[in-house]
Amino acid sequence: MTQASLIRLSELSNDAQYNLNDDNVYNPIGHAAYGYGSDKVGTVRDALVEPTSGRIRYLLVDVGGWFSSKEVLVPVGHARIDDHGVYFDNLTKDQVKEMSEYREGEMYSAESMDRDERVLRGVETTDVATDTTYQRQAYQTPDRLQLLEERLVVNKDRFKAGSVQIGKRVETHQESVSVPLQREEVVIERHAVSDARPVEGVVLGQGTQTMSVDLEAERANVTKQAYVTEEISVGKRSVTETQTVTDTVGREVLDVNKTGDVNLSGEGTTTDLNTDRKL
Repeated sequence: MTQASLIRLSELSNDAQYNLNDDNVYNPIGHAAYGYGSDKVGTVRDALVEPTSGRIRYLLVDVGGWFSSKEVLVPVGHARIDDHGVYFDNLTKDQVKEMSEYREGEMYSAESMDRDERVLRGVETTDVATDTTYQRQAYQTPDRLQLLEERLVVNKDRFKAGSVQIGKRVETHQESVSVPLQREEVVIERHAVSDARPVEGVVLGQGTQTMSVDLEAERANVTKQAYVTEEISVGKRSVTETQTVTDTVGREVLDVNKTGDVNLSGEGTTTDLNTDRKL
């Protein structure tokens, strides 16, 4: 089938028969495109499809991730498709450089198709492509229905849970110390004179004599001295505790609705997970 008989997938949106928002219609437009080594190539801008069946033949890829401005057509058989994007696992930057640039409104000739096909297969451009098995594979449309389920993915991050300030302060209390102190006292001794002697020239009450005795005593002089009584070392250590987190997850289940007299074939018995009916 030549490019003249193919139309852009985006044009099918004008046909009531096709609803690109329907989950049963595969629409790659806008998906990220990745090349060899999962290197991001660019974006899938559109697709060329058979007008009657809607079967995808080519994916129109904007390779802006590798070249500033270029769009190429890649046979859909080179694509691996999942929920994260469209992967061309064997597509290299050198191959894209050699491929024909697609411009809207221009014909994608049979010569360009063959040339790009040889570039993608790594065959010299002077060779003739005769591998019909490959050619059939190159135009297969993805026909798998993927059932998805959610799973809890727990990541950990560190945050400041609190802080501890360690310092010191003065705490006072009363302390008593017993100190022996000496002091002098006056000792007066009186002795009776047995042999009284007269005293001449002395009149009682005159010439009174006074004796002075100095007394000494000890007193306590209190000073304070600081002593090291304890040393504090501060550090951190990690402890592990197990915490259980709970959330609600969902999954997609197969729901098969039969209309009319239709027989289902497959390996084993298929159970409708939504209704627990045996199909």
